[in-house]
Amino acid sequence: MKKVILVRYGEIALKGLNRPTFEAKLVNNIKRSLYRLGKIEVNRSQSRIYVEPQTDDYDYDLAIERLTKVFGVISVSPVWKIESNFEEIKKYSAEMLKDIIDRNVVSHTGAEGTVTFKVETKRGNKRFPMKSPEISAELGGFLLERIPVLKVDVNNPSIILFVEVRESTYIYSEIIPASGGLPVGTNGKVMLLLSGGIDSPVAGWMMAKRGAVLEAVHFHSYPYTSERAKEKVIELARILSNYCYNINLHIVPFTDIQLEINDKCPQDELTIIMRRAMMMIAEKIANANGALALVTGESLGQVASQTIESLYCTDSAVNMPVFRPLIGMDKNDVIDIARKIDTFETSILPYEDCCTVFVAKHPKTKPKLPNILKSESVLNLEELIEKAIEKTEVLTITPGKKY
Repeated sequence: MKKVILVRYGEIALKGLNRPTFEAKLVNNIKRSLYRLGKIEVNRSQSRIYVEPQTDDYDYDLAIERLTKVFGVISVSPVWKIESNFEEIKKYSAEMLKDIIDRNVVSHTGAEGTVTFKVETKRGNKRFPMKSPEISAELGGFLLERIPVLKVDVNNPSIILFVEVRESTYIYSEIIPASGGLPVGTNGKVMLLLSGGIDSPVAGWMMAKRGAVLEAVHFHSYPYTSERAKEKVIELARILSNYCYNINLHIVPFTDIQLEINDKCPQDELTIIMRRAMMMIAEKIANANGALALVTGESLGQVASQTIESLYCTDSAVNMPVFRPLIGMDKNDVIDIARKIDTFETSILPYEDCCTVFVAKHPKTKPKLPNILKSESVLNLEELIEKAIEKTEVLTITPGKKY
């Protein structure tokens, strides 16, 4: 018997002629996520991926935790790999159920003192002499005789024993949900405008879930925003890197641009003009680094800068596509995802970012692009943007590393 981790994928199986490319990328990402945990072999068979540790001291729990964050994986299971021999199947099935019962990890839902169960079998190896229903019936009968506390319940069992008969046989009882989506690296590169708030990390996570490689740009307005605010954004990028591996984080000094806008532009247009400058900078950095789209965490109507009129003015500052995966979501939807991906507690730390300084008391909610362009024309934006990009700090954020 050998302990193995079974990895399942869903959407990739529908990719037709491109499927091998997606599968190869997923296998590569699995290896990256398990890097340094120990020597493993990763094998593919019949829409399944098997991770086989090669050392006795392998940390299975940590490996499973990491695999649930690999985009493209829909679920994982710790399994026992055994010979495709019915006597072996009976022997190790009994051992697995006894172990589950002894560890008291299931509720006793039958009569007093009994544990309900059923057997589900898939026979991928058609050379095996027994068919799936026959395996389930005979194995279930054997387990009832061997383990007296068991009772069959096919509708709502406490334990489902899964048996997959392939070249080898895999038995397991636990299916752990994972992140789903598509493997990172199968859908190009995007540039995320990463603030210290709740929304933008979720937007980045959602784009990575669709297979995009993330780079990020953050606008830092020192001394109006503190070093703690910068550290907060770096930590958010580090959390995201658990899902999408290395992230190049471009930290742009934005103070001079904000001061110029604050001094020379109408107060009710400050936010829109500031956002336009951010988009211009992000586009230049994106072009220089092979990103094909910008990503923001905006949700329609959430604040003044996120009305349709405001978004139109903002998007007019750039030529590349702007993706807003949160556009139709309300705040509670976003918070739920932020909690799930572990960014929420960091996002709510009370350190201001550049979007919270020089804020207009009464910003325009329906700005007109000609008026914005006229107000913007008094600025020497091109020179200011070039200077900001020259002074940009770039950090490569990797999972587990402290900054």
